[in-house]
Amino acid sequence: MSLKMRWSKTTVMLGGLAAWGFLLVSCITVDRTVVAPPKIAGAQYVGSKTCAQCHSDTVDHFAGATHSKFAFSDPKVGDTSCEACHGPGSAHVEAGGGAGSIINPRKSPETCFQCHLDKRGQFSLPHTHPVMSGKVTCVDCHDVHQGEAVRGGGASLANSTETCLKCHTQQAGPYVYEHGAIREEGCTACHNPHGTVNDKMLLARDANLCLRCHLSTMGAGVNIGGYRSGGAHGNAVGSRLSEGTCWSAACHEGVHGSNVNASLRP
Repeated sequence: MSLKMRWSKTTVMLGGLAAWGFLLVSCITVDRTVVAPPKIAGAQYVGSKTCAQCHSDTVDHFAGATHSKFAFSDPKVGDTSCEACHGPGSAHVEAGGGAGSIINPRKSPETCFQCHLDKRGQFSLPHTHPVMSGKVTCVDCHDVHQGEAVRGGGASLANSTETCLKCHTQQAGPYVYEHGAIREEGCTACHNPHGTVNDKMLLARDANLCLRCHLSTMGAGVNIGGYRSGGAHGNAVGSRLSEGTCWSAACHEGVHGSNVNASLRP
């Protein structure tokens, strides 16, 4: 192959890669890339400054949001981070607003899945929140326009726990004896809200879930789910776990908290 022909092929390849890279939408904070940003037939990108003319209440605090790091740049329109999720806005502007002229991620999780492909897989597992059926939406739990995209108030942990307890009010308490996992790590210490193979979206279906935190209380001796326990407590646990999990063997059934027993008995 001649040097001229080799150089020509290299030029074409580099040019193609550059053009492909120009079309990508990068979510810098989570290191994901969107290959196909949302499209609206006949609409063009107008830039986030145009969006701010009507949606200043949203744009004013958007700079501090993790999702503000979206970058879909076109030299002709400048910054288009809003349109990375809502689609090109020219038709919306020309219509003077209106729900039918712009993409609303609340209506479908597919907009979110463009970046969060792993969540699409989790929502396909046997036990999930009913996002795919439309009974729950991503924005019921996530506010993408401010902060770390978790609804609620206060610190990040308080945010996530408060978000869960908006719907799961029975688990909110207050309790005289609170399960420390909720206070120290939040609901996600035991649950994956996007879905798991286990009932109640638990991270594990048996004593292994509890032993993630409580291994040191078991001592050493009897083998339980791959761990060893011993002593009076360990032996008692070993004999009862054959009847069920830690929370279903008539021992620690008040897993979220108890008003009568520090060992979380109901």
